[in-house]
Amino acid sequence: MRRISSAALIMTVALVFTVTAQADQDGKKVFGWVEKTTIESWDVEMKAKLDSGALTSSMQATDIENFTKDGEDWVRFTVDVEDADSGKKVERRYEKPLFRDLTVRGAGGKDERPVVLMKICMGDTVYEEQFSLRDRSEMLYPVLLGRRTIQHLGLLDVTSTFQNPPTCDDGSEVKHNKDQKDGEDIGD
Repeated sequence: MRRISSAALIMTVALVFTVTAQADQDGKKVFGWVEKTTIESWDVEMKAKLDSGALTSSMQATDIENFTKDGEDWVRFTVDVEDADSGKKVERRYEKPLFRDLTVRGAGGKDERPVVLMKICMGDTVYEEQFSLRDRSEMLYPVLLGRRTIQHLGLLDVTSTFQNPPTCDDGSEVKHNKDQKDGEDIGD
């Protein structure tokens, strides 16, 4: 029985190294199911859960207000989170154009959420991604990255965490939402 467990462990480790080596050969990064991220250009590190069960990413936001600016729909909101490095509570107010509205249906009923484009740093790259805004203060992770975002990042290794610390700077590559192709929209 002990030999089977050791053999299974060796095969699992070999598989993880094979997947990682393959990812490196294909030029795709491998991310853990939890990573640290920053919102550009705010140097506050937040924990982000990479969730393949969600389509659209979600971000902690409070005081969400819709308003009109120059004839366009905009959203004003506050991102209030704990800095993962210092442990201090911090907040920042944003005003962004409304990208779209999202209706989420679940066991708790129907929820309407605004979606905005936000730039986040994952590893050494800045990604402009769609984020639905909602109060996630009761959640463990202030940022949830769904499939739309994960497909732009690379590969997801569900057995690891914190593989790519955010190291973006002014010279980092920026991948804009308009330049990325989305997968099939099969639900949130």
